[in-house]
Amino acid sequence: MTYKKSILWLHKILGLVTGLVVFVVAITGCCWAFKDEIESLYVDDYTVEAQHTAILTPTEVKTIASSVFPNNTIHGSLFSNDNKAIQVIFYDPKPEFYQSVFLNPYTGDIMHIEDHFSGFFAFILKGHMRLWFPKEIGEQIVGASILIFILILISGFILWIPKKRKNLKQRLKFLWKPTTRWKRKNFDLHAIIGFYICSLALVLAFTGSIMSYNWLKYVVYKSTGGNKVAQFIIPENISKNFAVNSETLPIDYLIVKLQNEEPEAESFEVHYPSSDSSSIYVEVSNSKGLYYDSDFRFFDQNTLEEIETPGVYGKYKNAEVAEKILRMNYDIHIGAIGGLAGKIIAFLISLLTATLPISGILLWYGRKYKKEKPTSE
Repeated sequence: MTYKKSILWLHKILGLVTGLVVFVVAITGCCWAFKDEIESLYVDDYTVEAQHTAILTPTEVKTIASSVFPNNTIHGSLFSNDNKAIQVIFYDPKPEFYQSVFLNPYTGDIMHIEDHFSGFFAFILKGHMRLWFPKEIGEQIVGASILIFILILISGFILWIPKKRKNLKQRLKFLWKPTTRWKRKNFDLHAIIGFYICSLALVLAFTGSIMSYNWLKYVVYKSTGGNKVAQFIIPENISKNFAVNSETLPIDYLIVKLQNEEPEAESFEVHYPSSDSSSIYVEVSNSKGLYYDSDFRFFDQNTLEEIETPGVYGKYKNAEVAEKILRMNYDIHIGAIGGLAGKIIAFLISLLTATLPISGILLWYGRKYKKEKPTSE
């Protein structure tokens, strides 16, 4: 077999193995691209009228919400800076449980309970991440298939390169005539669309793989000059005395402290300490619809003294280039890094990517099951 025949064989086999997975992941990625914009048209943000009274403390919020789901784990409580309801997020991995309780920040009344595993976009996300299979199986299939898809894109580009320069124009434009057969049109759709989207499709596939595999995240971080521990680490307390006898726990002063320090922040997501020795972790959202510039801050649960983490996720202003690359990964993956224009590009690339397995399978079928020309007697 010649070099290009070997590449074609690899491209064909890998495409047939992963085609359905790539199609599903690409189509669901299209649907996810404008999730925030679509949901803003019909989802209530549960804003309340501002009052001249103190809002609920994190401890009060935890107590009220725990009465709704006493057997489940609170992941965190989200306090907004613009009079929205306090969202208490519950999450358990086994059995999977992901719901939120929305509380009036002044009275503690339950305004809404939301199941994050129900609805259209929950269905889309499950398909995108695990093909609607159980998590342990589906995520492995999707992760491996997208890594293989990266090889398919690279091999496809090699196959796209014409042997002669005079044939280059035919690989860049649709030069169809009224007599052009569907097989030729299908080949052009596969080759020309594949060429124009391959670089951005490669970006989407690679950023998705980084989210799937911690080892790849580690390789990217270290290869771009990162020197910290390539993990999310919640540090231990500095103090040793746990304030069990106080009427008001230190954590209950934290939201007011943060709102005074960062009045322009979008929200503060408080994560309760998992043990007496663990610090309080707060995720500060600084931009609506973006995640990369969030601040991850950690406080001694007894003194509220701020603690630096040895991991890669701390304050954004202190982040190195390698850390910023990791932080931007999700926003790049969904196109949010470029605003609305970026999301439109991500949508179009995902949509066109979904056509490649279809045209590729039609190419394979047309070559494997050629109609035999009738022989003359």
